[in-house]
Formats: sequence, structure tokens, C-alpha cells
Amino acid sequence: MTVTVDNRGKALRLALAAKFADDGALHDKRWRQAVEEVPRHLFVPAYWRLGPDGQPQRVERDDPDWMVGAYEDAALTVQMTDGVATSSSTAPSLMLRMLEALHVDDDALVLEIGTGTGYNTALLCHRLSSQQVVTVEVDAQLAGAAEARLNMLGWRPAVRVGDGALGAVGTRRFDALIATCAMPDIPAAWLTQTRPGAVLVVPVGSGVVRLVRYEDGTAGGRFEAYPAFFMAARDAGSSGSVPYPGEPDATQDRPTSLDPHDAADDHFAFACSLVLPHTAWGRTFGPDGQVASVRLWDGEGSWADVADGTVRQAGPARLWDRVEELWDNVTDDEGTPPARYRYGMTVTSDGSTVWLDNPGGTL
Repeated sequence: MTVTVDNRGKALRLALAAKFADDGALHDKRWRQAVEEVPRHLFVPAYWRLGPDGQPQRVERDDPDWMVGAYEDAALTVQMTDGVATSSSTAPSLMLRMLEALHVDDDALVLEIGTGTGYNTALLCHRLSSQQVVTVEVDAQLAGAAEARLNMLGWRPAVRVGDGALGAVGTRRFDALIATCAMPDIPAAWLTQTRPGAVLVVPVGSGVVRLVRYEDGTAGGRFEAYPAFFMAARDAGSSGSVPYPGEPDATQDRPTSLDPHDAADDHFAFACSLVLPHTAWGRTFGPDGQVASVRLWDGEGSWADVADGTVRQAGPARLWDRVEELWDNVTDDEGTPPARYRYGMTVTSDGSTVWLDNPGGTL
């Protein structure tokens, strides 16, 4: 039975790697070999997916679809806390795009922020070696399970439990850093723990920024062209989600000329995720498939609901006012938002600044 399972997993891995190569998500033969040989199914012994009733259902090893699901190019929820997804295994194609963006040399020392299941860590260990990988996970239970899986397969990277924003202090600075959780900005500790010339690949908002660490201790770079939706970085015991405030007692209502469907455009929604990093969005769709209404909330009591040309707002921040201002600032005369790759980020010890087209451009 073990041989049958192993053979099936191998076939699924080979097919997945071939698909990634055909789709342009995979170019380096060494990363392709890692995909072909690292058994993702061993890192997701159970996961959740939406059932026919729209509710999450747990899929375990005895489910006939478990193995195939483990090798789908999809993010797999692997931890639920009080009904909220708190950890997932990233879609493999996105993992590979980010790993290739690191441009690691054979002797690179890499810091991974967010161990999760350990699958991404295993890909790093396969491409490099266990001694060249340090990974940090805020959740001790996740870290322990990932370390056990890695050890079982012969890899022994340094697995540390702690706040990833603090990095991992060591005797040698890192040549590359990759994060597998969405960050509102780039922590200063990551600049001090990486060497000049190091590449940092980090999810920010609903995108991925590729930064180069400069000699003067700052960093800068542009966002990748593809979207990326990661769970937010969290503190121990926190879900990382933005709590919905419920209906406000009083609102300020006014007309708005910005259509919810336009605001939901992928490129503009990405810009919103950079300017309003702690804001959650909800959408409803009309019979024509277009976005009919949007709802925003920030976890601090601010709230906006937009439909039928009217916005209702409440709380200390006027969220839709900021969305309208951003629309006016970044769209062209035809109302077309800029593509993701036109945005970039500059990072100093004082914080992160997002820009459009060049470091002097502002949002």
C-alpha cells in the first residue's frame, strides 16, 4: 500500500511540475526537481475545503480525494481556530514564483518568515541544504509539526518559534528572505539581518514585492505582476483576521460617483490594499456578474457600505473617502488603474513607503 501511495504522489508531483513549466511559473530546473521530489501530501495530512453547502469540510488521509487535493495548485487551509482559517499551505505555483524571485546562489543563507506546514521550507532545503535555511513560526504547535515532518524526510533546518517581524538573530546575515504571510510593511529587523545585495520577497497587501537590500541599510524594489492573497502575519494566539464591527448606530450617507464594480478592479483593489492595509472588503454580485455593492471595515470601528450610487459610512475613518481619493490619484483620464508592476516600495529604518512608477511618485 505504501508503494502505491508513493507512486501516485510521484506521478502527481511530476504532472504538477510539468504544468508549472508550461504555465511559466517554473523556469529553474533545480526548483523543478524540488517540486518533483518533495512530497507535499506529507505536509498536509489534513486540510479544509468548501463543501457543497459552502461550509468548510475537513479532508483527511482516508478520504479518496485527499491525495489528489494535496497536489492541486490551490491554497489549502490546514488550521482552523474558532471557525477562522489561521494557517494554510500556499498554492504551489505562487510558492515557486516567489522562490524563483529570490535568485538564490548555491551557498545562500535564507530566512523564511512563516514556517506553516513546512512544505515551502522543504523546497528550500531541497534546493539548498538544511544548514542554509532558518525558518520562524509564531505558532509553536505549527512549528513543532512542521519540524517533525521535515526531520522525518531527512531535513533539519533551524526552526525557531517567535515573532517573524523580529527575524532571527544569528552570527551571519542572510543572503535572502522570503515571507509566507502578508505584511503591512517591512520590519526594520529584516534590514539589519540581511546583507547588502540580499533579496527580500514579501507579500504586502494583495501582491508580492521584490526588494533589494542596499549598502546604506535601506531597501527598494517593485511589485511582481501577479496577485497574491496570504493570511496576515499574526501574534501568537491571534487569528490575524479583521473583525467585522456589525451595523453602526449612525452613518453619514452621501452620493458617490465611484462605481463598486470599478473599485473592485483587481489592479485598483491592489492599490487599496497598499493604502488601506488593515481594511477588509466584502462584495456582492448582481445578475450580470458584476460587483453590485462593496462593504469595507478596518477593525477599528470604521465602516462603509456602497451600493446604488450611495455610500453609508461610520467610524473614526471615512474609508470610502480615501478610496475615492486614491482613485482620483492613480487612474488615467479614461479611468484605468495602473498595473501592479508599476508600484514599488522603499524601506528605511523609519518605515516603508509605497510609490507609483518611481520612488518620487506618491499615492
